[in-house]
Amino acid sequence: MPGTVLLLAASPLGRGRLVDAAAVLPVLAAVAPTVLSGTDTANVVELADPVEPQGVLTRLRAAAAAPGPLTVYLTGQLHLDRRQRLPHLALARTTPATVRYTAVPWHWIREELRLRAPGQTALVVDLHADPEVWRHLHEHPLDCGRTTAVYGRIAPPHGRRGPAEPSYMKTVATLLRSGHRPALDDLHQQALARIPEETPANILLAPVTAAAPQPYPAIPHPAPGGGPGFGPAVGAQQTYGGPVGAGAGAGVSMGAGAGAGAGAGAVVAPDALLDIPRQPASPALEDPASEEPAPEDLAPEDPAADPHAAISTAVQAGRHEEADAIAARHQEAAADEHGPASEDALHWAEVRADLAMFAGDAARSCQGWMEIAGHRLAAGQEADAPAVEAAADRAHHQWGRIGEPARARELGPALAELRARVPGRRRGALADVRRQLQELQEI
Repeated sequence: MPGTVLLLAASPLGRGRLVDAAAVLPVLAAVAPTVLSGTDTANVVELADPVEPQGVLTRLRAAAAAPGPLTVYLTGQLHLDRRQRLPHLALARTTPATVRYTAVPWHWIREELRLRAPGQTALVVDLHADPEVWRHLHEHPLDCGRTTAVYGRIAPPHGRRGPAEPSYMKTVATLLRSGHRPALDDLHQQALARIPEETPANILLAPVTAAAPQPYPAIPHPAPGGGPGFGPAVGAQQTYGGPVGAGAGAGVSMGAGAGAGAGAGAVVAPDALLDIPRQPASPALEDPASEEPAPEDLAPEDPAADPHAAISTAVQAGRHEEADAIAARHQEAAADEHGPASEDALHWAEVRADLAMFAGDAARSCQGWMEIAGHRLAAGQEADAPAVEAAADRAHHQWGRIGEPARARELGPALAELRARVPGRRRGALADVRRQLQELQEI
């Protein structure tokens, strides 16, 4: 099966540039696609100093939806937005005052990869942090999700005039130009060994235990699609808003000079997923190995039975009602134990909203996402909290896919009310719902 490679190098133009990110692309581009991917054939997408966050999101989503292994080589710099204090990947037009609107929220990257199977996704990063986000990362490690293996480093502010060199990524590219791609853990260690003067001050990222490769590709995320006329449709990609949910944190350790040895926990083994629904993170609908028993053979009370694997098996086989029933049982149990607005219960509500989408029931998915947003707001979460914004965005997407005008008219007022409270990051969301409702009244 062919692999997919995304080469992304981004940093602001002008004095805000901390690292000359794009300088690494010529070296990476000289590496054969099959070596970059580690597969027999590969497709490569390159983004050099992109300008629009939505454009980056579209390319990332396309790469994440592709079957087979995915490797993302990411070079750039991190900043915090002033409002929510969340890490963002700066783009060409990003300034300290415009981070929220001109940079890519890191949780977008994490969430676009969340439905991919363990062992299918690797993120190789050379990131540079400004002083503010550097302090933030020591208390809030960069979250890369449970199913993505992360290799690389985060460099502190270098204190010199002019941008820093992306020396880690250049070293990785130089090693790959030999025509051989070793295991990523070995490649990571070889790269660090060639820049020993930098690593003591860096935050080093590497998996503690890499998830074993799965024999089947991840379930592709169907195109959510915006409301009619709301943003240009780009292939099978979502054109409005950002992703939702919160993945499990990726642990990191400081370089040796900062008090701890190299190495970090950026991914957990598949058996760690068995704790769900105790974990509040959004699920990775894994593709189980062919020798796994069918879902109906797994007793619900069996602690060794991963409900996400059973759900994935049912979805793959087209048994959507069975998949929803499994998730519904876990949602009910979580609601009984922790309350319907608990993260455990909302986790399973998100699963069910996604399952409705997989089943082609856009109305049920829309309603599910609206209820999730409502629960989060009622629990005191801010309207611009990432999970709240993204739930509203996904409700909006699914509403635009409802094929029955009567059902769309029925849900439209509730969506308009939600959009009045949660406008999201892109302008015109509420106006779009009102316009579409007006058009629906004329049908």
